[in-house]
Amino acid sequence: MLRLHGRTPAKPFYVALGSSFAAGLGLGPRDPASPYISMRSVNGYPQILARRLNVPSFADMTSSGSTLRHVLHGGQMGLGPQLDALDPETRLITLTAGGNDIRFVGDLTAAAFSNRKDLMGRMIRIFWNGIKDMEARDFPSMAANLEATLNEARRRSPNAQIVVATYPRILPDVGVCPSLGLTEAQAATMRQAERRLAEVTRSVVSQSDAILVDMALLSEGRDACASQPWVNGARPVKGAAFHPTLAGAEATAGAIMNVIEPKLSAS
Repeated sequence: MLRLHGRTPAKPFYVALGSSFAAGLGLGPRDPASPYISMRSVNGYPQILARRLNVPSFADMTSSGSTLRHVLHGGQMGLGPQLDALDPETRLITLTAGGNDIRFVGDLTAAAFSNRKDLMGRMIRIFWNGIKDMEARDFPSMAANLEATLNEARRRSPNAQIVVATYPRILPDVGVCPSLGLTEAQAATMRQAERRLAEVTRSVVSQSDAILVDMALLSEGRDACASQPWVNGARPVKGAAFHPTLAGAEATAGAIMNVIEPKLSAS
């Protein structure tokens, strides 16, 4: 039997969907309503946005490790579909997902750890098969599930504004830096996956009535190698590896506020 994602209001005004980049992994105390596996923090961009908007009711369904299939159908460690929180009276939906569908951050993390000289690095090198090439990343299924998710969200909440935020940029346009913990070759391969993830998301959203907030574009110059990054590198002092910093979560919330209808901003 599938479980709920935590306490949710019956008719939420705002519903947040997505993976750890939305859940705010490592950005503060765990939301008391979050299942342990989801690791939602009180500082993910949806929670920041809900506070800024002062929404009357809010359901944060985001879950670290989730794929678009989990958003749509459930099945992540017994959790139900994230979409189940949607209601005809929902007025705002945000979504950031797709990276886990193509094993993006997983490969980044494994690659960085494999370069370490400690026991962890040796273990990764023994059991990890290496970075997947582009053909092994299932972008067609990711695109199909994103389209299906947007269609189902619209069916369930016909009057909602649906906002899709792409993942902020982790890798610089060229080269590497110590905080990445990657080789030049590893970074070059993962850069292809990062760009393709953003391209596929843009393409699917452009064929829907959802609003795109292109954090992959807006975060140019704010990658993990920047002096003021919106994402962490491999071994951050605070937060999770290769995930948004608090500044990145706040920037995403602000970018969404800039595109939603004024009547929501004034709520």
